[in-house]
Amino acid sequence: MNKSRRITVIAVSLAATAAIGYAQLRTYASDGALKTIEGQTFLEVLGSLQQLYLDKSKVETDKLLQGAINGMLSSLEDPFTSYTPPEDNALDEEDLSGSFFGIGVTLEPANPDGTGSRAAQVYKNQPAAKAGMLAGDEIIKVNGEDITKLTTRQSVRKIRGPKDTDVKLTLRRDGQTLDITVRRAEVQLFAVETGMLPGDIGYISINTFYNERIFDQIAAAVKKMNDAGVKKLVLDMRDNGGGLLDGGIFVADQFLQEGNIVSLRDRNGVERLPSGPGRTSGKAQKQPTDYTGEMVVLVNKNSASASEIVAGALQDLGRAKVIGEKTFGKGVAQSVLSLPDGGKVAIVAQEWLTPKGRAIQGKGIEPDIVIPDSRRPNVVALEGSGAAPGTKITVNIGGKSVELTADKEGRFTYSDTPARLPTGSDVQGQASVDLKNDAQLQEALKQLGQR
Repeated sequence: MNKSRRITVIAVSLAATAAIGYAQLRTYASDGALKTIEGQTFLEVLGSLQQLYLDKSKVETDKLLQGAINGMLSSLEDPFTSYTPPEDNALDEEDLSGSFFGIGVTLEPANPDGTGSRAAQVYKNQPAAKAGMLAGDEIIKVNGEDITKLTTRQSVRKIRGPKDTDVKLTLRRDGQTLDITVRRAEVQLFAVETGMLPGDIGYISINTFYNERIFDQIAAAVKKMNDAGVKKLVLDMRDNGGGLLDGGIFVADQFLQEGNIVSLRDRNGVERLPSGPGRTSGKAQKQPTDYTGEMVVLVNKNSASASEIVAGALQDLGRAKVIGEKTFGKGVAQSVLSLPDGGKVAIVAQEWLTPKGRAIQGKGIEPDIVIPDSRRPNVVALEGSGAAPGTKITVNIGGKSVELTADKEGRFTYSDTPARLPTGSDVQGQASVDLKNDAQLQEALKQLGQR
Protein backbone atom coordinates (compact mmCIF):
# COMPACT_ATOMS: atom_id res chain seq x y z
CA MET A 1 0.00 0.00 0.00
CA ASN A 2 1.17 3.59 -0.62
CA LYS A 3 1.70 5.83 2.37
CA SER A 4 -1.23 8.19 2.75
CA ARG A 5 1.01 11.03 3.80
CA ARG A 6 2.79 10.94 0.45
CA ILE A 7 -0.34 11.64 -1.51
CA THR A 8 -2.11 14.97 -1.79
CA VAL A 9 -5.43 15.13 -3.51
CA ILE A 10 -8.07 17.73 -4.19
CA ALA A 11 -11.31 15.83 -3.74
CA VAL A 12 -14.18 17.30 -5.75
CA SER A 13 -17.36 15.41 -4.98
CA LEU A 14 -15.55 13.69 -2.08
CA ALA A 15 -15.56 17.04 -0.27
CA ALA A 16 -19.00 15.88 0.82
CA THR A 17 -17.26 13.94 3.58
CA ALA A 18 -17.12 17.14 5.61
CA ALA A 19 -20.05 17.68 7.93
CA ILE A 20 -21.76 20.31 5.82
CA GLY A 21 -25.43 20.97 5.43
CA TYR A 22 -27.83 20.46 2.59
CA ALA A 23 -27.67 24.10 1.46
CA GLN A 24 -23.88 23.96 1.19
CA LEU A 25 -24.02 20.71 -0.74
CA ARG A 26 -26.19 22.33 -3.38
CA THR A 27 -23.29 24.63 -4.30
CA TYR A 28 -21.62 21.58 -5.80
CA ALA A 29 -24.52 20.97 -8.16
CA SER A 30 -22.62 22.67 -10.97
CA ASP A 31 -19.76 20.18 -10.63
CA GLY A 32 -20.18 17.06 -12.74
CA ALA A 33 -21.82 14.24 -10.83
CA LEU A 34 -24.23 16.38 -8.85
CA LYS A 35 -25.72 17.77 -12.06
CA THR A 36 -26.92 14.32 -13.10
CA ILE A 37 -30.35 12.92 -12.25
CA GLU A 38 -28.70 10.61 -9.71
CA GLY A 39 -26.81 13.50 -8.13
CA GLN A 40 -29.94 15.61 -7.86
CA THR A 41 -31.79 12.62 -6.42
CA PHE A 42 -29.09 12.24 -3.77
CA LEU A 43 -29.44 15.89 -2.77
CA GLU A 44 -33.24 15.60 -2.72
CA VAL A 45 -33.15 12.55 -0.44
CA LEU A 46 -30.65 14.18 1.90
CA GLY A 47 -32.68 17.36 2.14
CA SER A 48 -35.91 15.45 2.71
CA LEU A 49 -34.36 13.46 5.54
CA GLN A 50 -33.16 16.64 7.20
CA GLN A 51 -36.56 18.31 6.90
CA LEU A 52 -38.99 15.44 7.48
CA TYR A 53 -37.50 12.46 9.33
CA LEU A 54 -39.39 11.87 12.58
CA ASP A 55 -36.45 11.16 14.89
CA LYS A 56 -34.32 14.26 14.44
CA SER A 57 -31.60 12.85 16.71
CA LYS A 58 -30.72 10.30 14.02
CA VAL A 59 -30.36 12.87 11.25
CA GLU A 60 -26.68 13.69 11.62
CA THR A 61 -25.41 15.00 8.30
CA ASP A 62 -21.87 13.70 8.75
CA LYS A 63 -23.10 10.17 9.43
CA LEU A 64 -25.53 10.30 6.52
CA LEU A 65 -22.75 11.39 4.18
CA GLN A 66 -20.37 8.74 5.50
CA GLY A 67 -23.10 6.20 4.84
CA ALA A 68 -23.46 7.54 1.29
CA ILE A 69 -19.72 7.22 0.73
CA ASN A 70 -19.70 3.65 2.03
CA GLY A 71 -22.65 2.83 -0.20
CA MET A 72 -20.89 4.29 -3.22
CA LEU A 73 -17.74 2.29 -2.58
CA SER A 74 -19.58 -0.93 -1.74
CA SER A 75 -21.30 -0.79 -5.13
CA LEU A 76 -17.90 -1.66 -6.63
CA GLU A 77 -17.98 -4.98 -4.73
CA ASP A 78 -14.27 -4.57 -4.02
CA PRO A 79 -13.24 -5.10 -0.37
CA PHE A 80 -9.96 -3.27 -0.95
CA THR A 81 -11.58 -0.01 -2.06
CA SER A 82 -12.90 1.47 1.15
CA TYR A 83 -13.49 4.53 3.29
CA THR A 84 -11.97 4.87 6.76
CA PRO A 85 -13.68 7.37 9.09
CA PRO A 86 -11.57 9.87 11.05
CA GLU A 87 -11.56 7.95 14.33
CA ASP A 88 -10.27 4.76 12.70
CA ASN A 89 -7.84 6.67 10.52
CA ALA A 90 -6.22 8.19 13.61
CA LEU A 91 -5.66 4.67 14.96
CA ASP A 92 -4.24 3.56 11.61
CA GLU A 93 -1.80 6.46 11.64
CA GLU A 94 -0.58 5.44 15.08
CA ASP A 95 -0.07 1.86 13.91
CA LEU A 96 1.74 3.06 10.80
CA SER A 97 4.10 5.24 12.81
CA GLY A 98 4.97 2.26 15.02
CA SER A 99 4.56 4.31 18.19
CA PHE A 100 1.62 5.34 20.38
CA PHE A 101 0.56 5.74 24.01
CA GLY A 102 -0.94 2.52 25.32
CA ILE A 103 -0.43 -0.30 27.79
CA GLY A 104 1.98 -2.68 26.03
CA VAL A 105 -0.10 -5.69 25.03
CA THR A 106 -1.10 -7.47 21.85
CA LEU A 107 -4.81 -8.26 21.79
CA GLU A 108 -6.72 -10.98 19.96
CA PRO A 109 -10.47 -11.70 19.72
CA ALA A 110 -11.80 -13.54 22.74
CA ASN A 111 -14.81 -15.03 20.93
CA PRO A 112 -15.24 -17.11 17.75
CA ASP A 113 -17.29 -14.30 16.16
CA GLY A 114 -14.36 -11.89 16.40
CA THR A 115 -15.63 -9.89 19.37
CA GLY A 116 -14.07 -9.45 22.77
CA SER A 117 -10.42 -8.83 23.58
CA ARG A 118 -7.87 -11.16 25.13
CA ALA A 119 -4.19 -10.52 25.76
CA ALA A 120 -2.14 -12.66 23.38
CA GLN A 121 1.08 -11.11 24.66
CA VAL A 122 1.84 -8.91 27.65
CA TYR A 123 5.28 -7.42 27.19
CA LYS A 124 7.84 -7.21 29.98
CA ASN A 125 8.55 -3.83 31.52
CA GLN A 126 5.48 -2.34 29.84
CA PRO A 127 2.57 -0.69 31.74
CA ALA A 128 0.18 -3.66 31.64
CA ALA A 129 2.82 -6.09 32.90
CA LYS A 130 3.75 -3.71 35.71
CA ALA A 131 0.06 -3.55 36.69
CA GLY A 132 -0.15 -7.35 36.93
CA MET A 133 -1.81 -8.28 33.64
CA LEU A 134 -0.98 -11.73 32.23
CA ALA A 135 -1.14 -13.29 28.78
CA GLY A 136 -4.53 -14.99 28.41
CA ASP A 137 -6.40 -12.41 30.48
CA GLU A 138 -9.65 -11.28 28.87
CA ILE A 139 -10.47 -7.58 29.13
CA ILE A 140 -14.18 -7.30 29.85
CA LYS A 141 -14.45 -3.62 30.84
CA VAL A 142 -12.54 -0.43 30.07
CA ASN A 143 -13.19 2.40 32.53
CA GLY A 144 -16.34 0.57 33.60
CA GLU A 145 -17.70 0.12 30.06
CA ASP A 146 -18.43 -3.43 28.90
CA ILE A 147 -16.38 -4.24 25.77
CA THR A 148 -17.17 -7.93 25.39
CA LYS A 149 -19.33 -7.29 22.32
CA LEU A 150 -16.90 -4.88 20.69
CA THR A 151 -14.31 -5.83 18.10
CA THR A 152 -10.68 -5.82 19.16
CA ARG A 153 -10.08 -2.67 17.15
CA GLN A 154 -12.97 -0.87 18.85
CA SER A 155 -11.55 -1.89 22.21
CA VAL A 156 -8.07 -0.65 21.29
CA ARG A 157 -9.51 2.82 20.65
CA LYS A 158 -10.80 2.88 24.23
CA ILE A 159 -7.60 1.52 25.78
CA ARG A 160 -5.15 3.90 24.10
CA GLY A 161 -5.02 7.51 25.21
CA PRO A 162 -2.80 10.43 26.21
CA LYS A 163 0.57 9.78 27.82
CA ASP A 164 0.66 9.40 31.62
CA THR A 165 -3.11 9.00 31.94
CA ASP A 166 -4.75 6.05 33.68
CA VAL A 167 -7.09 3.46 32.22
CA LYS A 168 -9.07 1.12 34.47
CA LEU A 169 -9.43 -2.44 33.19
CA THR A 170 -11.62 -5.25 34.45
CA LEU A 171 -10.08 -8.61 33.59
CA ARG A 172 -11.39 -12.17 33.55
CA ARG A 173 -8.79 -14.75 34.58
CA ASP A 174 -9.54 -18.40 35.31
CA GLY A 175 -13.22 -17.62 35.83
CA GLN A 176 -12.52 -14.80 38.28
CA THR A 177 -12.66 -11.04 37.69
CA LEU A 178 -10.16 -8.49 38.90
CA ASP A 179 -9.65 -4.77 38.42
CA ILE A 180 -6.35 -3.10 37.60
CA THR A 181 -5.33 0.46 36.82
CA VAL A 182 -2.74 0.95 34.09
CA ARG A 183 -0.87 4.18 33.38
CA ARG A 184 -0.43 4.71 29.65
CA ALA A 185 3.07 5.17 28.27
CA GLU A 186 4.77 5.23 24.90
CA VAL A 187 4.72 1.82 23.23
CA GLN A 188 6.88 0.82 20.28
CA LEU A 189 5.46 -1.65 17.77
CA PHE A 190 7.79 -4.38 16.57
CA ALA A 191 7.05 -5.68 13.09
CA VAL A 192 10.06 -8.01 13.14
CA GLU A 193 11.05 -10.66 15.67
CA THR A 194 14.16 -12.82 15.66
CA GLY A 195 15.38 -16.01 17.28
CA MET A 196 17.46 -19.13 16.84
CA LEU A 197 16.19 -22.63 16.08
CA PRO A 198 17.85 -26.04 16.58
CA GLY A 199 20.91 -26.61 14.43
CA ASP A 200 21.97 -22.93 14.50
CA ILE A 201 19.16 -22.06 12.09
CA GLY A 202 18.15 -18.42 12.19
CA TYR A 203 14.53 -17.33 12.46
CA ILE A 204 12.99 -14.03 11.39
CA SER A 205 9.26 -13.45 11.81
CA ILE A 206 7.52 -10.46 10.20
CA ASN A 207 4.04 -9.91 11.62
CA THR A 208 3.06 -6.83 9.59
CA PHE A 209 4.25 -4.50 6.86
CA TYR A 210 1.95 -1.73 8.11
CA ASN A 211 4.69 -0.13 10.20
CA GLU A 212 7.15 2.50 9.03
CA ARG A 213 9.77 0.97 11.32
CA ILE A 214 9.85 -2.18 9.17
CA PHE A 215 12.82 -0.80 7.22
CA ASP A 216 15.10 -0.33 10.23
CA GLN A 217 13.85 -3.46 11.98
CA ILE A 218 14.40 -5.89 9.09
CA ALA A 219 17.83 -4.39 8.37
CA ALA A 220 18.75 -4.91 12.03
CA ALA A 221 17.39 -8.47 11.98
CA VAL A 222 19.40 -9.41 8.88
CA LYS A 223 22.53 -7.84 10.38
CA LYS A 224 21.96 -9.87 13.54
CA MET A 225 21.81 -13.09 11.49
CA ASN A 226 24.92 -12.21 9.50
CA ASP A 227 26.85 -11.21 12.62
CA ALA A 228 25.93 -14.56 14.20
CA GLY A 229 27.25 -16.42 11.16
CA VAL A 230 23.84 -17.90 10.33
CA LYS A 231 23.99 -20.03 7.17
CA LYS A 232 20.40 -21.27 7.19
CA LEU A 233 17.32 -19.16 7.81
CA VAL A 234 13.53 -19.41 8.18
CA LEU A 235 11.58 -16.31 7.12
CA ASP A 236 8.11 -16.55 8.68
CA MET A 237 5.31 -14.36 7.26
CA ARG A 238 2.34 -16.39 8.45
CA ASP A 239 -0.68 -14.31 9.50
CA ASN A 240 0.97 -11.21 8.04
CA GLY A 241 -1.81 -9.29 6.30
CA GLY A 242 0.59 -6.96 4.51
CA GLY A 243 0.86 -3.19 4.54
CA LEU A 244 3.37 -0.94 2.81
CA LEU A 245 4.31 -1.92 -0.75
CA ASP A 246 7.77 -0.41 -0.42
CA GLY A 247 8.20 -2.27 2.87
CA GLY A 248 7.64 -5.57 1.07
CA ILE A 249 10.09 -4.62 -1.67
CA PHE A 250 12.70 -3.56 0.89
CA VAL A 251 12.38 -6.85 2.78
CA ALA A 252 12.69 -8.97 -0.36
CA ASP A 253 15.79 -7.02 -1.38
CA GLN A 254 17.57 -8.07 1.83
CA PHE A 255 17.72 -11.59 0.41
CA LEU A 256 18.21 -10.93 -3.33
CA GLN A 257 21.19 -9.75 -5.33
CA GLU A 258 19.56 -9.33 -8.73
CA GLY A 259 16.26 -9.46 -10.61
CA ASN A 260 12.97 -7.60 -10.51
CA ILE A 261 11.05 -8.01 -7.28
CA VAL A 262 7.60 -6.87 -8.41
CA SER A 263 5.98 -4.93 -11.22
CA LEU A 264 2.76 -2.92 -11.32
CA ARG A 265 0.04 -3.01 -13.98
CA ASP A 266 -2.44 -0.14 -14.21
CA ARG A 267 -6.02 0.10 -15.51
CA ASN A 268 -4.72 0.56 -19.08
CA GLY A 269 -2.60 -2.59 -18.94
CA VAL A 270 0.67 -0.66 -18.74
CA GLU A 271 3.35 -2.42 -16.68
CA ARG A 272 6.16 -0.68 -14.83
CA LEU A 273 8.47 -1.08 -11.88
CA PRO A 274 7.64 0.83 -8.70
CA SER A 275 9.29 4.24 -8.53
CA GLY A 276 10.53 4.19 -4.94
CA PRO A 277 14.02 5.36 -4.01
CA GLY A 278 16.97 3.06 -3.33
CA ARG A 279 16.02 -0.41 -2.22
CA THR A 280 12.31 0.21 -2.80
CA SER A 281 12.64 0.62 -6.58
CA GLY A 282 11.31 -2.85 -7.35
CA LYS A 283 14.65 -4.09 -8.68
CA ALA A 284 17.02 -6.01 -6.40
CA GLN A 285 20.24 -4.22 -5.50
CA LYS A 286 23.21 -6.26 -4.38
CA GLN A 287 24.56 -5.03 -1.05
CA PRO A 288 27.23 -6.40 1.31
CA THR A 289 24.63 -6.38 4.10
CA ASP A 290 22.36 -8.89 2.29
CA TYR A 291 21.71 -12.32 3.74
CA THR A 292 23.01 -14.81 1.15
CA GLY A 293 22.72 -18.11 3.01
CA GLU A 294 20.16 -20.87 2.48
CA MET A 295 16.59 -20.01 3.42
CA VAL A 296 12.94 -21.08 3.31
CA VAL A 297 9.76 -19.02 3.62
CA LEU A 298 6.67 -19.88 5.70
CA VAL A 299 3.21 -18.63 4.68
CA ASN A 300 -0.40 -19.52 5.43
CA LYS A 301 -3.87 -18.57 4.22
CA ASN A 302 -3.67 -15.26 6.09
CA SER A 303 -0.43 -14.14 4.43
CA ALA A 304 -1.46 -11.31 2.12
CA SER A 305 -0.41 -8.28 0.13
CA ALA A 306 3.24 -7.35 0.81
CA SER A 307 3.80 -10.83 2.28
CA GLU A 308 2.82 -12.29 -1.08
CA ILE A 309 5.17 -9.91 -2.89
CA VAL A 310 8.09 -11.17 -0.81
CA ALA A 311 7.13 -14.84 -1.08
CA GLY A 312 6.43 -14.58 -4.81
CA ALA A 313 9.72 -12.84 -5.55
CA LEU A 314 11.84 -15.27 -3.55
CA GLN A 315 10.01 -18.20 -5.13
CA ASP A 316 10.14 -16.95 -8.74
CA LEU A 317 13.81 -16.02 -8.54
CA GLY A 318 14.73 -19.41 -7.08
CA ARG A 319 15.96 -17.89 -3.85
CA ALA A 320 13.82 -19.87 -1.41
CA LYS A 321 11.27 -22.64 -1.17
CA VAL A 322 7.87 -21.53 0.06
CA ILE A 323 6.26 -23.82 2.65
CA GLY A 324 2.76 -23.78 4.11
CA GLU A 325 -0.67 -22.96 2.72
CA LYS A 326 -1.82 -21.07 -0.36
CA THR A 327 -1.75 -17.39 0.52
CA PHE A 328 -4.71 -15.03 0.71
CA GLY A 329 -4.51 -13.57 -2.80
CA LYS A 330 -4.47 -9.81 -2.25
CA GLY A 331 -2.51 -8.65 -5.28
CA VAL A 332 -3.60 -5.06 -5.79
CA ALA A 333 -2.05 -1.73 -4.86
CA GLN A 334 -4.19 1.04 -3.41
CA SER A 335 -3.89 4.77 -3.70
CA VAL A 336 -4.67 6.10 -0.23
CA LEU A 337 -6.11 9.60 -0.29
CA SER A 338 -6.46 11.87 2.74
CA LEU A 339 -9.91 13.48 2.97
CA PRO A 340 -11.14 16.80 4.38
CA ASP A 341 -12.98 15.14 7.28
CA GLY A 342 -9.79 13.53 8.60
CA GLY A 343 -10.67 10.16 7.12
CA LYS A 344 -9.17 8.47 4.09
CA VAL A 345 -10.23 6.48 1.07
CA ALA A 346 -8.21 3.58 -0.33
CA ILE A 347 -8.80 3.05 -4.04
CA VAL A 348 -7.50 0.04 -5.92
CA ALA A 349 -5.43 1.58 -8.71
CA GLN A 350 -2.99 -1.13 -9.81
CA GLU A 351 -2.31 -4.83 -9.56
CA TRP A 352 1.10 -6.29 -8.96
CA LEU A 353 2.87 -9.13 -10.69
CA THR A 354 5.62 -11.46 -9.51
CA PRO A 355 8.97 -11.56 -11.37
CA LYS A 356 7.58 -14.26 -13.67
CA GLY A 357 4.48 -12.18 -14.40
CA ARG A 358 2.10 -14.07 -12.15
CA ALA A 359 -0.96 -12.14 -10.97
CA ILE A 360 -1.63 -12.63 -7.26
CA GLN A 361 -5.10 -11.11 -6.98
CA GLY A 362 -7.67 -13.78 -6.15
CA LYS A 363 -5.12 -16.53 -6.74
CA GLY A 364 -2.48 -16.25 -4.05
CA ILE A 365 0.92 -17.87 -3.97
CA GLU A 366 0.99 -21.66 -4.19
CA PRO A 367 3.63 -23.09 -1.83
CA ASP A 368 6.33 -25.39 -3.14
CA ILE A 369 5.50 -27.67 -0.23
CA VAL A 370 1.92 -27.66 1.06
CA ILE A 371 1.59 -28.20 4.81
CA PRO A 372 -1.54 -27.21 6.80
CA ASP A 373 -1.06 -24.77 9.67
CA SER A 374 -1.27 -26.94 12.78
CA ARG A 375 -0.70 -24.20 15.34
CA ARG A 376 -4.41 -23.49 15.79
CA PRO A 377 -6.62 -26.40 16.77
CA ASN A 378 -9.98 -26.50 15.01
CA VAL A 379 -12.97 -25.03 16.80
CA VAL A 380 -16.12 -27.13 16.56
CA ALA A 381 -19.41 -25.28 16.90
CA LEU A 382 -23.04 -26.04 16.10
CA GLU A 383 -26.46 -24.68 16.86
CA GLY A 384 -30.01 -25.83 16.31
CA SER A 385 -33.59 -24.99 17.16
CA GLY A 386 -37.12 -26.40 17.12
CA ALA A 387 -36.74 -28.77 20.06
CA ALA A 388 -39.09 -28.77 23.02
CA PRO A 389 -37.67 -26.70 25.89
CA GLY A 390 -35.58 -28.85 28.23
CA THR A 391 -35.25 -31.69 25.72
CA LYS A 392 -31.99 -33.65 25.90
CA ILE A 393 -30.32 -33.96 22.49
CA THR A 394 -27.38 -36.26 21.83
CA VAL A 395 -25.03 -35.34 18.99
CA ASN A 396 -21.91 -37.05 17.70
CA ILE A 397 -18.89 -34.75 17.53
CA GLY A 398 -15.51 -36.07 16.54
CA GLY A 399 -16.52 -39.63 17.33
CA LYS A 400 -17.82 -38.89 20.81
CA SER A 401 -21.38 -38.44 22.05
CA VAL A 402 -22.25 -35.06 23.54
CA GLU A 403 -25.56 -34.39 25.33
CA LEU A 404 -27.10 -30.94 24.88
CA THR A 405 -30.19 -29.42 26.51
CA ALA A 406 -32.60 -27.18 24.60
CA ASP A 407 -33.22 -23.82 26.25
CA LYS A 408 -36.62 -22.28 26.97
CA GLU A 409 -36.93 -21.23 23.32
CA GLY A 410 -36.01 -24.68 22.01
CA ARG A 411 -32.49 -23.75 20.92
CA PHE A 412 -29.34 -25.74 21.59
CA THR A 413 -25.71 -24.87 20.96
CA TYR A 414 -22.28 -26.43 21.28
CA SER A 415 -18.83 -24.91 21.04
CA ASP A 416 -15.54 -26.63 21.69
CA THR A 417 -12.60 -24.26 21.81
CA PRO A 418 -9.44 -26.24 22.62
CA ALA A 419 -6.81 -24.81 24.89
CA ARG A 420 -4.99 -21.92 23.25
CA LEU A 421 -1.43 -22.63 22.21
CA PRO A 422 1.34 -20.18 23.11
CA THR A 423 1.31 -17.31 20.64
CA GLY A 424 4.45 -15.31 21.27
CA SER A 425 7.19 -13.97 23.47
CA ASP A 426 6.73 -11.49 26.29
CA VAL A 427 9.84 -9.65 25.10
CA GLN A 428 9.28 -7.32 22.17
CA GLY A 429 11.41 -8.20 19.16
CA GLN A 430 12.17 -11.67 20.51
CA ALA A 431 10.48 -14.52 18.65
CA SER A 432 8.82 -17.45 20.37
CA VAL A 433 7.94 -20.68 18.57
CA ASP A 434 6.21 -23.92 19.50
CA LEU A 435 8.15 -26.39 17.39
CA LYS A 436 6.35 -29.42 18.83
CA ASN A 437 2.95 -28.23 17.55
CA ASP A 438 4.09 -26.47 14.38
CA ALA A 439 4.13 -28.85 11.41
CA GLN A 440 5.10 -26.12 8.94
CA LEU A 441 8.12 -25.08 10.97
CA GLN A 442 9.09 -28.73 11.37
CA GLU A 443 9.06 -29.08 7.58
CA ALA A 444 11.16 -25.93 7.25
CA LEU A 445 13.84 -27.42 9.47
CA LYS A 446 13.67 -30.64 7.49
CA GLN A 447 14.23 -28.77 4.23
CA LEU A 448 17.19 -26.97 5.77
CA GLY A 449 18.76 -30.26 6.78
CA GLN A 450 17.90 -30.27 10.48
CA ARG A 451 16.33 -33.59 11.44
